[in-house]
Amino acid sequence: MIDLTDQPIDVAAVLRAAESPEAGAVNAFIGTVRDRSDGRAVVRLHYEAYVPMARRQLARVAEMARERWPQLRQVAIVHRYGTLEIGDVAVVVAVSTPHRADSFAACEFIIDTLKKVVPIWKKEEYEDGTVWVAAHP
Repeated sequence: MIDLTDQPIDVAAVLRAAESPEAGAVNAFIGTVRDRSDGRAVVRLHYEAYVPMARRQLARVAEMARERWPQLRQVAIVHRYGTLEIGDVAVVVAVSTPHRADSFAACEFIIDTLKKVVPIWKKEEYEDGTVWVAAHP
């Protein structure tokens, strides 16, 4: 399961997609919209994406993780775009492996890498304006 959506993410479905009978570990990262950033109150976030390319890049990140951890059984990544409110789920990464250490490492690699290479841009909205955050160069 690799997807981008403008709808709320079904976290349980992403976790189910990562399950495998060969895996003793399913690890997930669930990124949510927080109410503060750099000491400022956040009102909401806006994510924009070049969806066709972002889907391809998400699949490539999953492939990179499989190359690095051949023992990965399943990889599921879903990122949301559009306007998100405080507490909304923005991204879910879930992986399964036979053992937990690889599961934690692969999950961290995937979220860190997708934030660097996938064409998804985040704009934080405050009461007094907006700021693009960590936009790709």
